[in-house]
Amino acid sequence: MPEEVHISSLVVHATPKRLQRVEDAIALMPGARIFGSSPNGKLVVTLDADSADEMLSKVNAIQRTDGVLSAALVYQYADSVEAMNEEIPDAH
Repeated sequence: MPEEVHISSLVVHATPKRLQRVEDAIALMPGARIFGSSPNGKLVVTLDADSADEMLSKVNAIQRTDGVLSAALVYQYADSVEAMNEEIPDAH
C-alpha cells in the first residue's frame, strides 16, 4: 500500500476565555498549524496526517479540547506521497 498524505483545514470556534489554551493545545499537535485567530474565538487550522484514521483522530482531539465549541472541516485532500512529489511542468 503506497504511503499517503492527508491535508485538512478546519474552522475551530473556542470560548474567548479559553482561546489561548485551545491555541496552545493545537500548536502541540504534530502536523497542526494555526494560520489565524480572532479575539472572539475563531481559529483557522490546517492538519497534516499519514492516514485517514490519523486525521480523524486529530480532528476528534481538537473537538474534545477543553474550550472548543466546534471544529468544522472545511477542506480535505488525500493522495499518495508519490503523486504529491510529482513535478508539474511549468506551462511557460
